[in-house]
Amino acid sequence: MRTEGTDTDQDWEYRPLRLPPGTTRYSAATQLSIHAEFSGWELSRVLLYSDGTRKVWLRRRRTTPGIGELLT
Repeated sequence: MRTEGTDTDQDWEYRPLRLPPGTTRYSAATQLSIHAEFSGWELSRVLLYSDGTRKVWLRRRRTTPGIGELLT
């Protein structure tokens, strides 16, 4: 049983993305929204480099494969 505030990196999977310098803020937000809407990712961290490149980490909860439904 988990309590609030005890999440570990084992509970999450991460996906790094690199956005090129010419990417507008609006375009970056749109791309990240698509990842969130259709794949369940959420924004974890963003680094903005001096050349305008953005490095973004998305995360989502790991899903533990459970016992499938029984076919009858």
